[in-house]
Amino acid sequence: MTRTLSAWTAILALVVATPDVRADEWPMPHSLAEAIQMEKATALPLTPFYNPPSMQGTQPGDLLHKAVFSRYKLPKGVRAVRILYHSRDAHGKDVATSGVVLIPAGKRPAKGWPVIAWAHGTTGVARVCAPSLDKNLSYGEEGLFPMVRAGFAVIATDYHGLGTPGPHQYLNKVAQANDVIYSVPAAHQAVAGLDARWVAVGHSQGGFAVWGVDELEADRGDKTFLGAIAVAAGGNPGDWLAAISTAGPEAAMYLPYVAFALHAVSPTFTPETLLSGTALKLYPTVTTQGCFNYAYGATVDNKSAESSVRSSGWQNDPAVVAFTTANALGQAHIAQPLLLIAGDADQTVPYPVVVASVKTACQAKLPIHFSTYKGLDHDPTMDQSTPEQLAWVRARYAGEPATSNCPKDP
Repeated sequence: MTRTLSAWTAILALVVATPDVRADEWPMPHSLAEAIQMEKATALPLTPFYNPPSMQGTQPGDLLHKAVFSRYKLPKGVRAVRILYHSRDAHGKDVATSGVVLIPAGKRPAKGWPVIAWAHGTTGVARVCAPSLDKNLSYGEEGLFPMVRAGFAVIATDYHGLGTPGPHQYLNKVAQANDVIYSVPAAHQAVAGLDARWVAVGHSQGGFAVWGVDELEADRGDKTFLGAIAVAAGGNPGDWLAAISTAGPEAAMYLPYVAFALHAVSPTFTPETLLSGTALKLYPTVTTQGCFNYAYGATVDNKSAESSVRSSGWQNDPAVVAFTTANALGQAHIAQPLLLIAGDADQTVPYPVVVASVKTACQAKLPIHFSTYKGLDHDPTMDQSTPEQLAWVRARYAGEPATSNCPKDP
């Protein structure tokens, strides 16, 4: 039986009512000048730690080096260890990736600290945009610090090309999933007392990444992997790109990142194939000179009614087709249960795009559960859903069966 998208929304979504969230709780810059100051206030220096040594004789997941780091603004008693480790990119090429292991305060449990492998949302594509180069690790109290405060050791990858030499293969399911997966054994080599079991949790770009983790784990047979949570994930790249290419001017900030991502995996692709107007004008600077706030501030300063994408042709470019096909979601088997969370007022990842991916996953009979947070935008969804996320992770560690709310006759 065929159902409309709105019908699927009603059937699949566990709607969670949430309190009003003030816009000033997630402040955004009003200009490029303000954005530069915001980023400068929390930036940490890019040090030689991030320059990888020779990886000859090492394997993916091997620790290259580590360093205790004390300059983050962490909850009381939490400790941080930076790691550099061997990973692989979208083409299977060996790369070095950086990250941070956060160790909770208090006494370690008998089986070791339970582990969350954390995958962050978009921070930018320039090398300086690694969360480990930010005093708040980019997320701070938006989900990340509550995880470690709740007693979980958090292994937070930067993704290769952020921190380490690039290019960053932005929004590439395999590349980012590899970085998450290989961060886990590297963290065990760097920090004693971690539980062997782990759950992957990601927001936005990171939600897309951890869905990829669950897919890759289906072939790896890793019994220590317990499941994944994807919050405000990007849906299928083709659907998301089509949606933001016709959205308001602020959505234009993501388009240079997409062009950068396409070039990173297909070097013959040029920005002019996709971009026009404001997005093309800003491409050289927002991909090299600043991070998320910089791109937003630059877009605000250059707000224009003109289109940011070419009027036609880009959808059929071989690089675009290959990228959207390779990164499709909901079609491949997954190893363990997957919790999907979305806000129905999300302006960054439009809710219908997420619902379409959920529909595809349910038709493929994947073990997923879908929760909707009523009236919430992109970042508030991550923040307000943290209690549900932590409860779900604890249930996986307790061995409780996960539930699916896919309809029985999709």
